[in-house]
Amino acid sequence: SGPIKRSGTAVPSNSARNSQPRWLDFRGALQVAAAALVSGCATMSPQCHVDVDSISSEWLGAKKTYILLPGNEDTSAEDLQFKEFATYVHRALATKGFVRADSIEKAELVVFLAYGIGDPKEHLDFAPGVGQTGVSSSTTFGTLSTYGGYGTYSGTTTYTPTYGVTRCTTHVGSYTIYFRFMLLDAYDLETYRKEKKFSQLWRATVTSTGSSDDLRRVFPILVTASKTHLGSNTGQKVRVVIHEEDAAVLEIKGVKPEPAKPTQ
Repeated sequence: SGPIKRSGTAVPSNSARNSQPRWLDFRGALQVAAAALVSGCATMSPQCHVDVDSISSEWLGAKKTYILLPGNEDTSAEDLQFKEFATYVHRALATKGFVRADSIEKAELVVFLAYGIGDPKEHLDFAPGVGQTGVSSSTTFGTLSTYGGYGTYSGTTTYTPTYGVTRCTTHVGSYTIYFRFMLLDAYDLETYRKEKKFSQLWRATVTSTGSSDDLRRVFPILVTASKTHLGSNTGQKVRVVIHEEDAAVLEIKGVKPEPAKPTQ
């Protein structure tokens, strides 16, 4: 029946992400390291913030048998990285009742898996400057002199200033972040066999921004964060906060968690 291909893979854009500097207080350089944790995975911490955006067609129905193919251009099904990542996706799809087909002839769906990591982006952190922002009170001291029906006054007014954050002034550090993504596109194979065109049934866009450029480390976390939403409609982008050592992540990786040590 020939190879199944589709034209191009739309890569999520990260041009609008993290465009604003973060405010830091004055507790020193530890705040600079902590800033990298705000919007994604950090090398120093196993926690990730992952955004999941899933949409599905009303025609999805009960179609659950699938075959998984590469969605990246020039990537074959025998590519070692694809095979590793596909293993994680198979485990996630199984939790939603999807069944991996033995052959494309037995599959109802074809799911394309695409993934990638963006170029590094350097961000600068600034501490807020402190200066006079207004006047809280005033006190007047003076002397009133009278002479006949006339009076004169001489005195001095003292103003008490208020201080606060005025503007971003002090550069206290910088860090590098990376944009990581996974795309899953599912199409109806029955329509393809009959009409030789793709009818999309569901799509999941999973993204994260953080300091780790190791996609092999981050990818199982992306899959875990998305697994409850695969084949469904989230209605909007959903933020999932997940730790690298969570039992759910270890399950996707095929790693059994170490048993808890008995208490003394």
